[in-house]
Amino acid sequence: MQKAIFSRVDLTSDNDLLAKEFVSCIQDLIEVDDVQELKAFSQHMDTSRFQHSLNVSYYSFLFARKFRLDTYSIARAGLLHDLYFYDWRTKNNRPMEGRHCAIHPLIALENAKKACSINPVIEDAIVHHMWPMTLHMPKTKEGWLLQAVDKYCALSEIILQGSRKVRYSRAAVSFLTICSFATQIWK
Repeated sequence: MQKAIFSRVDLTSDNDLLAKEFVSCIQDLIEVDDVQELKAFSQHMDTSRFQHSLNVSYYSFLFARKFRLDTYSIARAGLLHDLYFYDWRTKNNRPMEGRHCAIHPLIALENAKKACSINPVIEDAIVHHMWPMTLHMPKTKEGWLLQAVDKYCALSEIILQGSRKVRYSRAAVSFLTICSFATQIWK
């Protein structure tokens, strides 16, 4: 664990209070074998599922901190939201029938429950992080935040590794993602 993409903060630094606060929320999870195993799976282009989950965890934590939400739960949910062990691009090796966007949050939740204790905020954020690709919306502000940050990170990871034409759309994507989150959290 070094840093989240687009961040200058070294998460291993003992001198950075923000990094220490974030790491204190997820320290026990980072060492879990199942979480470490995510490094072996590609998520978006060359970004590993572990790096994607770390990105979602860190940026969700930062927004939750700014909006005075549950930073501990959202940091943990971000790290665990994609805790599944198959290549989502290949239909043959999925453990359940159905669309990946509908089944992987359920699988991730079951795996998260095996790895650590889960509270209702973490459960809501994991299960609903694929909204609006699934019908059920998040019930908590943290759930709304995590689903927006997950989409921002996925697009950023793709844009970071994509063509120049795709990179130019980054500002527009960032703006739309944040607007989507803001309209839902302050309803």
